[in-house]
Order: sequence, then structure tokens, then C-alpha cells
Amino acid sequence: MGETLQLQKNRILGGGAKKRVCVVTGTHGDELEGQYVAYLLAMALRARPELLDGIVDIYPAINPLGINSINRSSPLSDLDMNRLFPGSADGNTTEAFIDAVTRDIRGADICIDIHASNIFLTELPQVRVGERMAKDLVPPARRLNMPIIWVHANATVLESTLAYSLNELGTPTLVVEMGVGMRITPAFGEQLTHGILHLMDHMGMWGEKVRITPATLVGRDRHVTFLNAESSGIFIAETRVGQTVGAGERIGFIADPVRGELIEAVTSPAEGLLFTIREYPVVYQGSLMARILNN
Repeated sequence: MGETLQLQKNRILGGGAKKRVCVVTGTHGDELEGQYVAYLLAMALRARPELLDGIVDIYPAINPLGINSINRSSPLSDLDMNRLFPGSADGNTTEAFIDAVTRDIRGADICIDIHASNIFLTELPQVRVGERMAKDLVPPARRLNMPIIWVHANATVLESTLAYSLNELGTPTLVVEMGVGMRITPAFGEQLTHGILHLMDHMGMWGEKVRITPATLVGRDRHVTFLNAESSGIFIAETRVGQTVGAGERIGFIADPVRGELIEAVTSPAEGLLFTIREYPVVYQGSLMARILNN
């Protein structure tokens, strides 16, 4: 078609320019929580430029066509961009674009890859890291002001994601998951922005003390309980993410809208922090309802 696919990057320069932080969002076109973080962070940095010592690169939409078309995948290939990293300069348009993104971010002191959940689930803000990289990534993850760090087993970390590829290339990358698809949760965005500034303060890039509440819980796969629907119907949640629930405590119910009957009382199988809850009400047997970080 002869058109140009251009990635917009907001580079904010401070004095010294010794260290570089990259903030990436918009890999999936239906995940918008990071858009608000990009706005808040840029606004904070531009309001106090004298405090910044280094480079902050903000990539607000690395899947611009996906965001413009409300499409989770890249409309060019109908493929999930976060399954194609690190890309290929000799590949198709999407692969070449991803290769350019990877090369542009590579070499940063740290990268923060922001994701929202999909339209089906609401996620409490959390940092996700692979078990193999946990020793290096958990310390900076603690500074992001997120209530949970979920350390995944290596087998569940896809090798074709942005985070995995950059970590393999020597660029420390943290994955943040929060909120819900196609929506913005302002409180979550403000919390993460504060955490990014706190991390930059610790790195010597931000000349103002930023304090956070050190309440981060670190959980591994064995500490996470999955709750799946035993019936099909309409799910009505009776609790929210961030609440502590007890074993056997009711968190919602599944109803039959045709017969007007209560099909299933959904109860927590374990005591702990509810960090994932079903957002989309239509469920089928086996649908993920909730995730709980066990006490």
C-alpha cells in the first residue's frame, strides 16, 4: 500500500542522561490501563524536569493499529504481537515492526511492560516475573508499589513475549498486570505511576523522595488457588479484588436467568487475598472465576 507504520515514542530527557527507563504499553489493543499511566508519568516528569536525571522512554501504544480498531491482535496479521518477540527484520510487516521495537528498547536499565487483563477478569495490580529471573527481578518489582508479585514457573512463561525476549537480551523487564480489558481504572494507574517514580528515585533518576507502603506479597504458583465454575449461567460477584477472604466464604453466585434459580453459590476454597475476580458475567463450566493468593 506504500504507507508507513510508525511507532510513537515519548522521550523525556533529564540532566546527565546516565540511565534509561522504558515504559511500554498497548501491546494488546484491548488493554488500555497503561494509557493512563503513560499520561500521568509524562505529566509528572514534564511538571518537574529539574528532578529528572536520565532518560525515560514512554511507548504508549506499541500496537497502534490494534488500539485504533479495538483489536487485541495486530490487524495486519491477526496475530498476538506478544507471541512474536523478538521479531525479525526479514519477516512480514508485523515481525519487522516488532524487531524494531525490540532493538529500540534493548539496552535500557529497566523496562516496565504494562498490561491490563482481558474483558473477562479484573486483576488487582501485580508484577509477574519468571522463576528463573526472580532473583534479579523481585527486588525492583518490590519498588513498583504493587500489592502482589507473582513468580511464575518457567514452563508458564512464554518465550515469545516482550518481557522474556528482553530479559534474555540482558534488559531487565517487569510485567505489570492490572485492571480489566477495554477500561481504565484511575486508582490503579495512579498507584503504578507513584511506584515508577519510587523505582526511579531508588535508581538515582528522580530527585525527590517517593514513599510507598511496603506491603508487597510475593507468591509462587503453589501459593495461588484457582477457582473455576462448576456450572454454566450468569455470575454475580459479591466481593472485589483486594479483599481478604476466608475458606468457605461466599464471593458470588451463579444464576439461571431462564428458570430464575440459583445454580451455584461460589465460595472460596482457601483463605487469602482475592486478586482476580470474574468481570464478564456469562460463565460456562470450567470458566475461571477467581484467583486467591493463599495466606
